[in-house]
Amino acid sequence: MSQGATSRTRAGVVLPPLRPGPQQRRMDVIAIVATFGGLLFGYDTGVLNGALEPMKHDLGLSTTTEGLVVSTLLIGAAIGALTCGRLADRIGRRKTMIILAVIFFVGTLGAVVAPNLAVMLPSRVILGLAVGGASVVVPVYLSELAPTERRGRLGGRNELAIVIGQLAAFVVNAIIAAVWVPASDTNPDGHEGVWRIMLAVCAIPAVCLFVGMLRMPESPRWFISKGRHDEALAVLTQVRTEDRARAEMAEVEELAREEEAAHTGGWYDLAVPWVRRIMLAAVILAIAQQVTGINSVMYYGTEMLKVAGFSDSAAPIANIFMGVAAVVGSAICLFVLIDRIPRRKLILIGMLAVTTFHGLTVLSTLVIPDGKVQAYAVLIFVALFVLSMQTALNVPVWVCLSELFPLRLRGFGMGLSVLILWVTNAIVGQSFPALIAAGGITGTYGTFFVICAVFSFLIYKTLPNTSGRSLEELEESFAAGDFR
Repeated sequence: MSQGATSRTRAGVVLPPLRPGPQQRRMDVIAIVATFGGLLFGYDTGVLNGALEPMKHDLGLSTTTEGLVVSTLLIGAAIGALTCGRLADRIGRRKTMIILAVIFFVGTLGAVVAPNLAVMLPSRVILGLAVGGASVVVPVYLSELAPTERRGRLGGRNELAIVIGQLAAFVVNAIIAAVWVPASDTNPDGHEGVWRIMLAVCAIPAVCLFVGMLRMPESPRWFISKGRHDEALAVLTQVRTEDRARAEMAEVEELAREEEAAHTGGWYDLAVPWVRRIMLAAVILAIAQQVTGINSVMYYGTEMLKVAGFSDSAAPIANIFMGVAAVVGSAICLFVLIDRIPRRKLILIGMLAVTTFHGLTVLSTLVIPDGKVQAYAVLIFVALFVLSMQTALNVPVWVCLSELFPLRLRGFGMGLSVLILWVTNAIVGQSFPALIAAGGITGTYGTFFVICAVFSFLIYKTLPNTSGRSLEELEESFAAGDFR
């Protein structure tokens, strides 16, 4: 839909076209401020990539406790994803994001000053609550404020902000490690506590999110759900022309009624065969996204590259290529592919691509002798894995999950799927240090290769295509047993 064309809402109201002006610029500012939540999400999940090795030395971490430092954040994220959606429904999206900014700051402060695991692990759980909350609330806030014509692009900026945050963490870690060479098991004469500086940088975007959200409006959809129609219209006139804002009120009211209906579904609906079928597809998709091993690269990439043969000083720099690949892939998906290739086809292409690059990574370690050539081959194939993951899997999976469920089950289905996604993430994060210690690059990526091949088949058998049809058409087709 072009911005210059009129459209008709489900309430039967003709919407005037979007017109450039201060209202669109205001919407862009809101999107930038809100996606500081995604940036924090990315930085907090990526910063351990370079901070973990010196932290292991300073805090005396074992393979098990190293995994705990990573996985406790992910358990916190699962809890945050479940609780913050309800909190945002109760007190508003804006207030929830302000609270999340405070939680990000408190969790960061606790991790920075932590003298031992007894303080570090609870701090990581607190950070996880904020990460999980941001993964739910920021996309909802953006989708409810964005006009229909720009909803996909504006909502997708959060995913882009996440990988930009991870790239920023990799770059900051590399710079700090170059300026203050950290102490480690292989370099005991280095500087102590360098990882604390790496973690402390996270406080900056947390402050920006807090200050920025104080000046941002609440979601008009939330206002209407609370019967505050005048305030909803006041917000809409900030981000739309007045005629468009008034015409859109009827649509927002209709959406609010649908949102109320969406909370009526629950476990009892799983007794319906077609509902079980789409829930199975969603669960398989959520697990598949995580067992590709993408977050093991984002969390442990620097250590993995050292195992591959890079030196302590070269590994953080080489790891930046992973972040660049993630940003490039996400941008290609958002601006080129997401609305042009059917969702199911894009996801299957992505699964086949990541499986192929895992196989090539394993092959390079078996065929190429140990040394620099093998190390660079591993770097190239793992970076290509990250590129294909972000290009064809990350954004499409989240979009597909939001489209699969019927209206009455959308909140319940998304909540359950995201919970399973975060729990799987935690299991992979906890297992990776032991896996790479036992099997090296060959065993680790050989395991990912087999798992990805299995889940490629499962997705092929269970996942319907969700693009090209309205949500109502999808629900009608699924209810009739048509899962094409």
